[in-house]
Amino acid sequence: MRRQDFGELNAFMAVAEERSFTRAAAKLGTSQSTLSQTLQRLEARLGLRLVTRTTRSVAPTEAGERLLETLRPAFDGIDSQLAALTRLRDKPAGVVRINATEHVAETVIWPALRRLLPDYPDIEIELTGQSALTDIVAGRYDAGVRLGELVDKDMIAVRIGPPLRMMAVASPSYFARSPPPRTPHDLAQHACINLRLPSLGGLYAWEFEKDGRELRVRVDGTLAFNEGRMIVAAAIDGFGIGYVTNDYAEQPVAEGRLIAVLQDWSPPFAGYHLYYPSRRQLSPAFTLIVEALRYRD
Repeated sequence: MRRQDFGELNAFMAVAEERSFTRAAAKLGTSQSTLSQTLQRLEARLGLRLVTRTTRSVAPTEAGERLLETLRPAFDGIDSQLAALTRLRDKPAGVVRINATEHVAETVIWPALRRLLPDYPDIEIELTGQSALTDIVAGRYDAGVRLGELVDKDMIAVRIGPPLRMMAVASPSYFARSPPPRTPHDLAQHACINLRLPSLGGLYAWEFEKDGRELRVRVDGTLAFNEGRMIVAAAIDGFGIGYVTNDYAEQPVAEGRLIAVLQDWSPPFAGYHLYYPSRRQLSPAFTLIVEALRYRD
């Protein structure tokens, strides 16, 4: 195989995984036109159409899917071996890619990295924030962050934060108009601010538990967001009751901008965990970052 073939195959992988020439070009640090020409050369040499292009999307053809299935483990193996070579350096080095929500990236991961990275200038970090659950293997991330209960059993999970609990909150002005709910069933009489996450396929049903009794309540309201910070902002502005994890709501509650209700219906649960494949060969840089993020009571 010629050296240029690796570049063409890498270009194809980026387009097939991102399903967008724009995102793939940004990922590879090249232009869309150059990327398109590279892919056209590969298709011409193979005599096969590898992706279908429309004005709105890009998707692998059947031949493209088969090629992608072959390339992923091969390129992952190369990445692992390159990462392993950094063990020969005096200091940890290399690229570490992490996928997390923007909130976790800002409040948990970045504060730890900000303290660590000045001492390790050869470590490069790619931190991607998004709300949808992501296949970190397909996305070629080194690690992701999820709540402990959502981590797949074949992954290694490292706790990076304390236990969490849900908080139902609204502003003093809202409760001046509507009496606070005493049980989750009372939420049917209130304006509620919904959470929509792509991974759920719809609106989140609020989960409560008390004395071993579990309830899932679907609430109504005129607002829905896919991110906790917007729910908190709308609740502070008096638009209704929001339901978020305590790390979003504790500060505005302490400041008196929000009032928490139904707290006896919200027991703690496993908090944020960094996770990665159990078969992953760990580089010194990745190991260092895991230890920097590990939560210690």
